[in-house]
Amino acid sequence: MTDNIQSLGDLGGALGGSVSEAPRYEQKLDAQGRAYATGKRKDAVARVWVKPGSGKITINDRDIEVYFARPVLRMILQQPLAVANRNGQYDIRVTVAGGGLSGQAGAVRHGLSKALTYYEPELRGVLKKEGFLTRDSRVVERKKYGRAKARRSFQFSKR
Repeated sequence: MTDNIQSLGDLGGALGGSVSEAPRYEQKLDAQGRAYATGKRKDAVARVWVKPGSGKITINDRDIEVYFARPVLRMILQQPLAVANRNGQYDIRVTVAGGGLSGQAGAVRHGLSKALTYYEPELRGVLKKEGFLTRDSRVVERKKYGRAKARRSFQFSKR
């Protein structure tokens, strides 16, 4: 080891290999030309299909305004499209089950972000930077015996 290594390129050459590049992501489509992904949040699981279209979003065979009546939930859903600047370019079909409306909206956002990266791999950096590709792993803590809830104890009285 009397050679002087000046850079990482020299190190790769000295070890007999080359410096590897970042992984290249490829487009993943099904037979109908759609990208599919699964999103999860709390107890909710969303299955999302994305294909080019007029921007119609259907959730459990209902329109987005009917299924998610609260504007905040619709805003959560549209965040990946707004960040990627793809509003109105894709038709999105979703089936979601489990949990409440807030968890379902988070699950749809997670699945939509993943499906967008499968359809357009170059969007991965933008969506990852905003944190949309990370599964929020927080779930409800289980109830323990001898407790009123997960951590709350019963009311204490000395007498």
